[in-house]
Amino acid sequence: MPSSWLGARLVDVPDALAPVRSIDAESEGGHGGLSPAAKSAIWAAVEALYRTGAYPAITFCLRRRGELVFNRALGHASGNGPADPSGADKRLATPDTPVCIFSASKAVTALLVHKLAEEGGIDLDQRLSYYLPEFAAEGKRETTVAQVLAHRGGFPMFNLPADERDPERLLDWDDCLRVICAAPPTTRSGERLAYHAITGGFVLGELIRRVADMPLTEYLDTRLRQPLGMDTFTFGLDAAHRERAARNYAAGQPVRFPISTLLEKALSAPFEQVIEVSNSDVFFDAVIPAGNLYCTAEELSRFYQMLLDGGQYQGKRVFEPATIDRAVRPANRLRFDRTLNLPMRYSEGLMLGADPFGLYGPKTGAAYGHLGFMNILGWADPPRQLSAGLLVTGKAVLGGHLLALGKLLTTIARRCG
Repeated sequence: MPSSWLGARLVDVPDALAPVRSIDAESEGGHGGLSPAAKSAIWAAVEALYRTGAYPAITFCLRRRGELVFNRALGHASGNGPADPSGADKRLATPDTPVCIFSASKAVTALLVHKLAEEGGIDLDQRLSYYLPEFAAEGKRETTVAQVLAHRGGFPMFNLPADERDPERLLDWDDCLRVICAAPPTTRSGERLAYHAITGGFVLGELIRRVADMPLTEYLDTRLRQPLGMDTFTFGLDAAHRERAARNYAAGQPVRFPISTLLEKALSAPFEQVIEVSNSDVFFDAVIPAGNLYCTAEELSRFYQMLLDGGQYQGKRVFEPATIDRAVRPANRLRFDRTLNLPMRYSEGLMLGADPFGLYGPKTGAAYGHLGFMNILGWADPPRQLSAGLLVTGKAVLGGHLLALGKLLTTIARRCG
């Protein structure tokens, strides 16, 4: 495949995919109740997604009925990006390659907030300013924790001038918190649905940090990472894992006005600069509650399998069932999201599926999960008894990959139905 087509930034995809495919341990025997034909169709759809050339690497994990059906990788963790020289050293992606899941991190932060409520530290229906007094400034006093979780907090963006939109600013927790707390809301809390791409994560992370009296990473470690037996699954990445991490790449059709402007406002920084900073050591060192959790596709699937199982993992109680019930309960009907410019359904922390077609495919009204920059997905679908993680390293907005992604999600939904 050529490296570009009609201006698109694409990766070189070999005719035979076996040399760039890696498979880890998968369940033997029942295969989650899927027939060989169903498994073949799902994997063919994953391969078709990779063949679009929009993703240097794809890692994919699917559990069904609690069995690990797929845990695979395609492509390269580094060295085969659209702008990499032809002679660059290429490092294959494997199922244990850590990938930054960007906004899919929000689901993890949200569940930690629910855990804090379960432990009696907070009341989700209480005003956020009760716990963070400085947040009350400029008319935000009445905003509740639940409203922030459900993207109805009224402060979806930093609203910084263009010359102050620097992605490295997002690496300074205290400065971000100061800017958010000092700014007026754009609408009254609870009034409009507008995805809080970055802002909500910082105040929720600070809420955990203050009430639990420990760093967010420690709370995550003790409440989720250790109980679930994760290797990575944390904000940022320590030095021991950085050489294994996948690199992020700009891919697909060039991002132009007006989409570029919308993305810059949502991300609080220019699109390409966000990608560049995400590959730096300062990004690995940072803790961004809404956007820099690293994990593998299997770990993300494991997290959603725990939610699917009512808060249990291998016989251990991680969350109470009532906590999971509230975390996945719809907080709104399908309504227009003023940030994403799309109709969306949210719970208090998760993106919900929809009927007749939603984020996770056709007839997925009971599914819940989260999307990450740009086509990363982690989700659970209770009627289909599946939990999945789809991690990609190409940051492609427009292009033929969107059709292939839709076909993959449709294939999973129908074959697992």
